[in-house]
Amino acid sequence: MSLEAARKLVEKLDVKVNELTLGSPFLRPDYKTGPLDASNFHAIPPASNEGKIAFVDGGNREILRAPNFSVQINRVYYNVFRGRRREVPGSLPLRIEFFSLTYSAFKGGRLYFETSIFPLREEFHDYLPDETDLRFSSADRSLSVGFERADISRAASLARRFAEWEFAYHVAREELDSGDILVVDGTLQTPHVNEAKYAEKIQRESLRKEVHFTGLSKTCELHTTTGLSLIGAIRKLAEDNGISGAWYYPLATISSSDHKAIVFITKLHPRAERIFRFEMFAEDPSLDDPRADEVLSRLSVNASDISMPGYPYGLLDADAFARIREEEAERYRIMLLSEISKQGKWKKFVRHIRATDAHEFLNMLVG
Repeated sequence: MSLEAARKLVEKLDVKVNELTLGSPFLRPDYKTGPLDASNFHAIPPASNEGKIAFVDGGNREILRAPNFSVQINRVYYNVFRGRRREVPGSLPLRIEFFSLTYSAFKGGRLYFETSIFPLREEFHDYLPDETDLRFSSADRSLSVGFERADISRAASLARRFAEWEFAYHVAREELDSGDILVVDGTLQTPHVNEAKYAEKIQRESLRKEVHFTGLSKTCELHTTTGLSLIGAIRKLAEDNGISGAWYYPLATISSSDHKAIVFITKLHPRAERIFRFEMFAEDPSLDDPRADEVLSRLSVNASDISMPGYPYGLLDADAFARIREEEAERYRIMLLSEISKQGKWKKFVRHIRATDAHEFLNMLVG
């Protein structure tokens, strides 16, 4: 019976994913783009120089949670490459780590989430966001799902996001020179309250030092006007028109208060199995920005590692060293619970923790 259900599902999926008409990019109204056209593909040329490329990524895990507070362990990491060769870093620590405590607070009859930061080393303070910027309304639509109020865990994750921006600013200021490239994980959009001020610091510094400020997204949820995934549609457009090798497709320009960038879809290696959304900051975004050839050619050199051709090795490395694994989180969880017990606060906190931990307890029972 299950095989028959699977057969019917695939038949239905085949009908609903109709690739006969690719459609046009279905984007925000403030994105300036045009219909999909094979003439918009550009071959990525060989790199003309080997300037530095810095990659920044972060990771976080929740180690203690209740409806009214969330404790997380956060890490932000960077590296520097010249082509495929790793560079010795300068004065910055390779990674910064900190605890964050996000808690609920009522003010003026409204529920807010506020966050305090506790660096694991005192010297990390200089590279962390201002706590006053980590105060969010529970009614903030950018943090909500459906009609529910914002989830405290989602609000808590912004401490890591803001720390990525702040650390990236210091990387641009202290590690990079004119013509070098800064790559952050994800888009350059800043949809959350107070987030734009951190990206703007990087923008100002990149303009001052003539550094290329960019972002590469692991995933892309954009669609076309016929319901196809935008990534899939552009890949089919390339295949149908014999576009081979490494290439990029200038997709759109954005010039809004929370997002100033040129958006590309790119295949960074001839043997790449995946193509990615790539963005480059520009004060006056244009699809004909002459920097695209240089930036993407140098990035493609770094994206030739056999482990994942087409994805920059610098981001693979940054993800590996920024990621917080479950066994690490468990050590910190035990440390925190031990401290709660030592201070005689177990009874006070456990009544709140047990409002949300039944699912985890059931998972432990069934294995």
